[in-house]
Formats: sequence, C-alpha cells, structure tokens
Amino acid sequence: MLTYANLDSRKKAFIFELDNVIYPERDYLLQVYYLFANFIEYTETVPASTDLISFLKKAYEHRGADKIFDHVKEAFGLDEKYRENFEKLHYMSVLPLKLLMFDKILALLQEIVVDRKQLFLITNGNPLIQLNKIRQLEWNGLDKYMTIYFANELAPKPETNVLEYVLNKHKLNRKDVLIVGCNIVDKEFASSAGVDFLETEEFL
Repeated sequence: MLTYANLDSRKKAFIFELDNVIYPERDYLLQVYYLFANFIEYTETVPASTDLISFLKKAYEHRGADKIFDHVKEAFGLDEKYRENFEKLHYMSVLPLKLLMFDKILALLQEIVVDRKQLFLITNGNPLIQLNKIRQLEWNGLDKYMTIYFANELAPKPETNVLEYVLNKHKLNRKDVLIVGCNIVDKEFASSAGVDFLETEEFL
C-alpha cells in the first residue's frame, strides 16, 4: 500500500477524480435510491418502500447505475412520469447522511496540503450531479485547498482539454503532476496527456 511518503517529492500538484477515488460512489447512489423509494411510497400511498429499496440496491450491485430506472419501472410497474423525479434526485437531493472519504485518501490529501502542494479535482459526469455530491461530502476542511473542474464543461475525459486548461492556467509542467484515478478512462486521460498516473486502490 502506498502512502504520501512513497510518492515523488518533486511533484507539485495532484489531480483526483471524485467518484470511487475520494469517496465510494455507492454511498451517494444508495441514498438517492432510498429517497426515491420513499417518494414513491408517499406519492402512491403504497407501503412498498422496503421492497423498492432492496430491489434498487440489488439492481445496482449486479448491473450498475446505468438504466436502473428502466429496471425498476419494469419490475414495479412504475409510471414513466417518475423518471424525471428519479433523475432530479441525483442533482437536487439532500442526503440523510454526509458522504465520507476513504480513510487512506483523506490522510493522503491532508499530507499533500501540509506539504503545500496543489490539489485539484477534475471530475467527469453531469456537473450538476457532481456538484451535489461535492456539497454533501465531508471535506474535513480540505475543500479550502481543492480547486475543482468539471471535465464535461470542456470535453469529458479521456479527452485532455480540461487538463491542458489546468496546466496552462496554473503554470504547471506535465512532469510536475500526478493523477489519481480508478478506471481506464482516468488512465487514458493521464496517458494521452503524458502525465504520471496511479490507481486509487494502491492507496487503499
């Protein structure tokens, strides 16, 4: 397992993705699904939220978040009109519980800040949804040191538009930067830009 002490001390800046890098995205989605199930129970006045929550959790764990409304619509006979409510909850919901960082990533970020290196968050996905996650994350004061960019406002990763923008704006050389990510998109993003890359799991 890597720690900050194992990293190249010459690095001046560290770039992180959000989902499954700083915190487990599952913690966000399952709370959104919980809120949706309770909304359906209240709207339809049918006490089915427990079954719906269980179904959503299992569907997510086996198939992922993609097309999950379609699965639940078919299984429970939900009206198509509820799709809009389901999607809105992803960027408007106030979660019952704060999102917590991975412990090892929290420690890593704290050490980066203490060492006075620059911290960036470059996140893919719908900016409204990502912003809602960011607002409900327990940052432990680290948000003051984190500069945030939404890749989709220029071009989604692995396109390097947002990284080129960050390098130019903050006067950084490629060799000065390390990207921490968790999937092939992040890896291609770093590789295409000629920037060093590490998998999140190496710190966990």
